[in-house]
Amino acid sequence: MRTFAGLEPAQLHRIRLTHEPLGSIRLDDWRGIILGGGPYNVTDPHETKSEPQRRTESAMQALLDEIVTRDFPFLGCCYGIGTLGTYIGAALDRKYSEPVGGTSIELTAEGRRDPLMAGLPERFDAFVGHKEAISALPEHAVLLASSAMSPVQAFRVGNNVYATQFHPELDVAGMLTRIDVYKHHGYFAPETADALKERVQEFDVAHPPSILRTFVKLYG
Repeated sequence: MRTFAGLEPAQLHRIRLTHEPLGSIRLDDWRGIILGGGPYNVTDPHETKSEPQRRTESAMQALLDEIVTRDFPFLGCCYGIGTLGTYIGAALDRKYSEPVGGTSIELTAEGRRDPLMAGLPERFDAFVGHKEAISALPEHAVLLASSAMSPVQAFRVGNNVYATQFHPELDVAGMLTRIDVYKHHGYFAPETADALKERVQEFDVAHPPSILRTFVKLYG
C-alpha cells in the first residue's frame, strides 16, 4: 500500500483493525483515509462475528458518519466497499461474489471523467476475491467501474469519498502472499492454492496501483 502510493513510512499511519481498536480519529489531523481489505465480511451472520469484527464495524460506521458528512477524502478497497456501501444504503449481498484471481475492469462514462481514475485505460486487469458485493447503489452514489461478474467495482459519494471492489494495492507478489494468508478463510479450497498462484501470474495488473498514487496526489 505505502509503496504503491509513493509514501514515506512517516507519511502513513497504519492501524490493523483485526489486531487493535480504531481508537479516536480526528479528521483534521489527516489528509485522507484508506481502508484496505481484510478477512471480515459485513454480511456474515451477526452471531458468527468475532468481538474484533463487531468492534471494527461499529467504529467504522461512526467514522464514516463524519467522513461522508464532511466529504472527507476516503478510499475503501474490497472490505472498504462493503463498509461504505452499507453506510450509504447500498444493497450488499453474496449474489456477485468473485473467486480469488484476476478480472477485467471496465470504467463507466462517469469513471472515465473522474479525477481519481485519471490515467487508467477504459479496460484494465485487477485482482479480486470476495464473498460479498454491492448489487445495487443508491441514487446519490456514482458508479465508476464494473466487471462481468460484479456490477459495482468502484463508486463515489460526494466528490471525495471512494470505494473499489478490486484491489489497487495488490501486485502479483502481493496476491501470492494473500493466497497463503487466506488459505483457510473460505475464499477457495485450500488444495487449489498452488493452481491459483499459477493463474494469477497470467494477469497484468500494472494499472490499478495508479489509483493509490492519484489519491495521494489529489489529497496528500
